Amino acid sequence: MRSRLAGQRPGGPSRGRLGRHLRLRTPGPTDLLATPPFPTASVASSRARDRVTGAPGKAEAGSGHPLGAPSPPGSWPRSPAALHNQSQAPFLSPQSWPPPLPPAQSEIMKVVNLKQAILQAWKERWSDYQWAINMKKFFPKGATWDILNLADALLEQAMIGPSPNPLILSYLKYAISSQMVSYSSVLTAISKFDDFSRDLCVQALLDIMDMFCDRLSCHGKAEECIGLCRALLSALHWLLRCTAASAERLREGLEAGTPAAGEKQLAMCLQRLEKTLSSTKNRALLHIAKLEEASLHTSQGLGQGGTRANQPTASWTAIEHSLLKLGEILANLSNPQLRSQAEQCGTLIRSIPTMLSVHAEQMHKTGFPTVHAVILLEGTMNLTGETQSLVEQLTMVKRMQHIPTPLFVLEIWKACFVGLIESPEGTEELKWTAFTFLKIPQVLVKLKKYSHGDKDFTEDVNCAFEFLLKLTPLLDKADQRCNCDCTNFLLQECGKQGLLSEASVNNLMAKRKADREHAPQQKSGENANIQPNIQLILRAEPTVTNILKCSSGLDFLSCPQTMDADHSKSPEGLLGVLGHMLSGKSLDLLLAAAAATGKLKSFARKFINLNEFTTYGSEESTKPASVRALLFDISFLMLCHVAQTYGSEVILSESRTGAEVPFFETWMQTCMPEEGKILNPDHPCFRPDSTKVESLVALLNNSSEMKLVQMKWHEACLSISAAILEILNAWENGVLAFESIQKITDNIKGKVCSLAVCAVAWLVAHVRMLGLDEREKSLQMIRQLAGPLFSENTLQFYNERVVIMNSILERMCADVLQQTATQIKFPSTGVDTMPYWNLLPPKRPIKEVLTDIFAKVLEKGWVDSRSIHIFDTLLHMGGVYWFCNNLIKELLKETRKEHTLRAVELLYSIFCLDMQQVTLVLLGHILPGLLTDSSKWHSLMDPPGTALAKLAVWCALSSYSSHKGQASTRQKKRHREDIEDYISLFPLDDVQPSKLMRLLSSNEDDANILSSPTDRSMSSSLSASQLHTVNMRDPLNRVLANLFLLISSILGSRTAGPHTQFVQWFMEECVDCLEQGGRGSVLQFMPFTTVSELVKVSAMSSPKVVLAITDLSLPLGRQVAAKAIAAL
Repeated sequence: MRSRLAGQRPGGPSRGRLGRHLRLRTPGPTDLLATPPFPTASVASSRARDRVTGAPGKAEAGSGHPLGAPSPPGSWPRSPAALHNQSQAPFLSPQSWPPPLPPAQSEIMKVVNLKQAILQAWKERWSDYQWAINMKKFFPKGATWDILNLADALLEQAMIGPSPNPLILSYLKYAISSQMVSYSSVLTAISKFDDFSRDLCVQALLDIMDMFCDRLSCHGKAEECIGLCRALLSALHWLLRCTAASAERLREGLEAGTPAAGEKQLAMCLQRLEKTLSSTKNRALLHIAKLEEASLHTSQGLGQGGTRANQPTASWTAIEHSLLKLGEILANLSNPQLRSQAEQCGTLIRSIPTMLSVHAEQMHKTGFPTVHAVILLEGTMNLTGETQSLVEQLTMVKRMQHIPTPLFVLEIWKACFVGLIESPEGTEELKWTAFTFLKIPQVLVKLKKYSHGDKDFTEDVNCAFEFLLKLTPLLDKADQRCNCDCTNFLLQECGKQGLLSEASVNNLMAKRKADREHAPQQKSGENANIQPNIQLILRAEPTVTNILKCSSGLDFLSCPQTMDADHSKSPEGLLGVLGHMLSGKSLDLLLAAAAATGKLKSFARKFINLNEFTTYGSEESTKPASVRALLFDISFLMLCHVAQTYGSEVILSESRTGAEVPFFETWMQTCMPEEGKILNPDHPCFRPDSTKVESLVALLNNSSEMKLVQMKWHEACLSISAAILEILNAWENGVLAFESIQKITDNIKGKVCSLAVCAVAWLVAHVRMLGLDEREKSLQMIRQLAGPLFSENTLQFYNERVVIMNSILERMCADVLQQTATQIKFPSTGVDTMPYWNLLPPKRPIKEVLTDIFAKVLEKGWVDSRSIHIFDTLLHMGGVYWFCNNLIKELLKETRKEHTLRAVELLYSIFCLDMQQVTLVLLGHILPGLLTDSSKWHSLMDPPGTALAKLAVWCALSSYSSHKGQASTRQKKRHREDIEDYISLFPLDDVQPSKLMRLLSSNEDDANILSSPTDRSMSSSLSASQLHTVNMRDPLNRVLANLFLLISSILGSRTAGPHTQFVQWFMEECVDCLEQGGRGSVLQFMPFTTVSELVKVSAMSSPKVVLAITDLSLPLGRQVAAKAIAAL
């Protein structure tokens, strides 16, 4: 019996005379080279000619034409009119076919005629290239085969029977190879087939997918590229369903004893799955499709118990369900190879949503100078800074440098111990102790919330301590300096905060105890009975909490530690508490503990309230007046000490409308000398009521001692400056002798030291305005006020108050004494009150000092506390541009890769002194200057160019992530750069967009611009930042937009060089830092058109790069990414 399967018609087995010709082999795609370019005469074509000429034939009556077969579900309609049209309009006469139709029916008839043409081609046994030639003849130019659903129509006709029609499949393969149909239309057509019981059809579809599944591309419009993403998602869902059905059949076959057929089909399915998913490009397209599907789901929404309508693609949830079902079926199979292959495919699918968050950590490095320097900088200069800002900064450094968590925590501890060891004795040592043992554990508690790794954070902390215990010399040195077992205290604090388990704490303590037995024995002399600062700080912290927690309504006697009590009820008891605070280092301990725990502002507020309460007293006797004077004096001195040690910001209260500003805040802002603040001695605040000044001068000059009863201390403090001016004038004119001046200065400081502080504050401002030969008397009066008291003091706690007064006066006079080259010897307490003052070498240009200190730091590999203060002084003296420009020049001089990388880490940490301003200068002035001046391009060669790109990205990311937060204390003190410099870069107003915006919006000559009507309206925006309505009046936003405009112009220019290579390194570093181009990212300022230019650079033509640099949360961003990736 003769087999007729090879030429089986779409509707069933062949009948009639056509069956005699089924032995003729139908040429396929592989025959293209062997066949002539034009069709030759054949039996089928001669019969077609007979029909055209009207020759009689019996093929029509008894042929197996599909028109005579029953219409399968979903197939095109077979009406008598269609049959009549077919017989009257033969296909091989382009002049007479198709007949002219009214415009309203033309589009409908195109689809009908397309299906008729496919069936006629099958009937006439056209070869694939004959079919393609005739199809292009029949249909007018400009016809889009995807709009006519050619791939869908071909597959529909090919898959009607139990086995596929090879001739029609050959047409589809030819259409795919000749790009008549898009990959997306083929994938969409394949995903509609759901009868997985027809093995031959399934295998044919898998063979078609095998033609192109690993080389998908699309060079059309953005919507077509998004269509490819959706089609690929549907095809993936179809593959999973097909694989699950094959696995189910294999399982049934194993039970029935016939596993061969099912195993072959399952292997084919898994092979196509693996081939599709192994392509990074395909996974990137699937990533976009998943986001597009989620966005569509959000925009359409779900009704009450309803589902989405007109869902164009398979949902990601359906894919996850299919993957889960496939895993359950394959778990019961015994073939390990198939199961392993399926698990690998499942892993690839699950990795698609997170394909941008995977990065390799630096396991080969053990030291990270940036973390070390950031910790030293915070501990030395910013103890009062918010914990959250430090956590965010450290997290940013960890993410940018890919530091493993154990080594990251280890570097933090190392920096803390180094800071403890090298901190100067006195206040700085207490600040470092509080920072290490109170603040850093809180920082780690917050870092724990940022940890997203597989390992538990407590395990990482435990691992970090294991590494730390191996640094025995460092720990021994810290123990010797602190006179205790530092590690023991640190482990206890970490245990209290839940950073370590109790077992880990005990284990680590035992190890350290064993190591300490071999440590050098400390001297057991005078230090043996001194309590360690660590222990004192840890005890001071709960004391601060007690002082702050009691409510103001409680009586002081029931809560003696509180400062919120009613001061009028127990002033003597309160005076005793404050006097105790002044003794020794109690005050500095409490302030350090309060600063490290974020309570210093509240703590200072208590002193301000107390000071305000004691400024004036009515109807009081001598004893209450003296107590009030002491309370005012002590609170005033404490507040001055706090402002000088931790910054005036901790004193200032929140601005409230209509609220009266306390006296001390007013005096501090207008009269108190600070670093970088210039006071006007003729300011109205120094010129109070003349009658009050005269009475105060008389009181100081005539009385044997200061009057206390009903004294208005705030008025006295404000009047003392004018009184001193009168006394100076009298002294200079010979009216007063030196003995009288000595008596007056004793009266000023003999009872209330705060008057002496106010007097010196004005004298410092006054001396700055005098000529060289006019300063002697004023400086002499400062010496008298700062010198010892010649008369006898009669008020309590005088010695304690004088100590803190001298410390305040020394800090006040430091600037003016240095400028006037004057020396005043303040009474010494044995501790350097200003350890980091005047570190610059004399008579040397500051540029030489900068280059020398940077060279030393680079050679050493880390920044110490002293170097940080020198850099801060140079930054203050030279300005941000001078500082940044000269350090960048030093970086560009380096020629060894390891030196440049180390320099980048150190420079980033140095720039943290004022990251916001340095970033504005670096990105707004220095980089544009290097990129636009061809004479400087040579300096951007590798390795210094790569290092500069890395530094620029790090600064941009750090500044942009934190620029909406508050500036730190040290940054507020420094002079700000002129914001107008950055506003002038982008002259915007509220109505008219700037020229920059119009330049950035779109390039009409760019062939890659999104050109569809929907895209055109959105492409008028320059970047994602405009769609996110970012405030372009912000200087940093302006600078970033300007930089990315420059980058876009460099990529679009025809001149290549080191500057284009620098742009590539800059973008690579953005991607390497996992900086995705969404809201809150610096990449949102990049014009969308830059993406198509970037992928032309070989190193940037990666799907992951495109995904990383575009804002996938926006529809336009997904279209741009899909268009760029599909064209790779």
